[in-house]
Amino acid sequence: MGVPAALFQPGQGLVRQRDTLLGAKWPGQRIQRASGAAWQRLPLADRATGAGAACAAAQPSTRQSPGASTSGNSAGLNGTHHASSNGVSLNGASMSASLLPAPAVLEAAGWAAIAAGGAALPQTQPVMMQQRVSAAPNRLRIFSGTSNPALAQEVACYLGLDLSHIKIKRFADGEIYVQVQESIRGCDVFLVQPTSPPVNDHLMELLVTIDACRRASARSITAVIPYFGYARADRKTHGRESIAAKLVANILTEAGANRVLAMDLHSGQCVGYFDIPVDHVYGDSVILDYLASKRISTGDLVVVSPDVGGVARARAFAKKLNDAPLAIVDKRRSAHNESEVMNLIGDVRGKVAVLVDDMIDTAGTITNAARVLHAEGAREVYACATHAVFSPPAAERLSSGVFQEVIVTNTVPVPPERSFPELTVLSVANLLGETIWRVYNSSSVTNMF
Repeated sequence: MGVPAALFQPGQGLVRQRDTLLGAKWPGQRIQRASGAAWQRLPLADRATGAGAACAAAQPSTRQSPGASTSGNSAGLNGTHHASSNGVSLNGASMSASLLPAPAVLEAAGWAAIAAGGAALPQTQPVMMQQRVSAAPNRLRIFSGTSNPALAQEVACYLGLDLSHIKIKRFADGEIYVQVQESIRGCDVFLVQPTSPPVNDHLMELLVTIDACRRASARSITAVIPYFGYARADRKTHGRESIAAKLVANILTEAGANRVLAMDLHSGQCVGYFDIPVDHVYGDSVILDYLASKRISTGDLVVVSPDVGGVARARAFAKKLNDAPLAIVDKRRSAHNESEVMNLIGDVRGKVAVLVDDMIDTAGTITNAARVLHAEGAREVYACATHAVFSPPAAERLSSGVFQEVIVTNTVPVPPERSFPELTVLSVANLLGETIWRVYNSSSVTNMF
């Protein structure tokens, strides 16, 4: 261990200093004090003749030499010390009892010179504990899976970083191979991998990548899952059904994830399925900013929930739009990915209707709701959703002319063959990047919303 700068005072000898300095974890962090120990020594008046100072109890010092490293890499003493009742022995040289005129703060390099036989002792001015220090090595690492590399690249650009190097390939039988191609020992790793179609392949890839990072001695692993695919299986609606959302949460935890960062889960209860911390962020802020740019009059706007289950989401969305009125489309689902609209609760006649949902899969629900809104006299209909899953025949339904515009985010990549003129894709990279930075710095995420 390196020896930081030390202080000798008249009548004091070799003691332990109670307060040590810890280096900054991220740029701009102030030095902090913590319980620990660092050596204190007296400057030797004349090493050749054995002049020195007597030993006694010393007071703790909070002064640090600018030459001393806060990370323990400063130059150390090339010898041992032996305390006795008459004085202190340093590499066999005895220090006699003599008083020094004034205390001195020495650089660690000065002690190295003493141990090497040098005579000159450099002196520096003390510095304050709260002085800002130079940035420690960056321990933040961003990795991308094969699900949405474009989004991961945007997140890395927001953070001013390059994507870390990783090798992912598939064998002929479909098995996934992952190798981290740089050292991440002691690093805070963030893996950006939404479980977009094919869901099972991308989920398995995420699990294997987490395991690779855990075996590479990463300090912490955060699974950044912008789209959590199994969130719809969050409860039992019929007998003998599985709750796949809880199962996937358990698998992620067992694989080695220390934290999950998800966006717009299908239901808030999914957060409780995890036994590790979950940061649940909302993409509606990105969509709201875009809608505000369209300058739609508040009196002409009505927010519509496409089903009863999304009322809470639509109400929160409407509140952020100057407390716009709310309407609800009542539907009855006959089978998975199939729905039948029954009636409308609320008034939309002559207004601009904004349908709000967390995802668009086959677009059956939201398209049927749009047709009912037009039948009830809505002037224009906008569709807003965070996750553009767009399973066939979603593109055909959304481009059938019932929507003025379909607004989604890039949590799930939209391939060119599923794009259409009414589609607008907004980026959530800045939102995810800011959340990652706050998690890395142990700052509040709630304050963002």
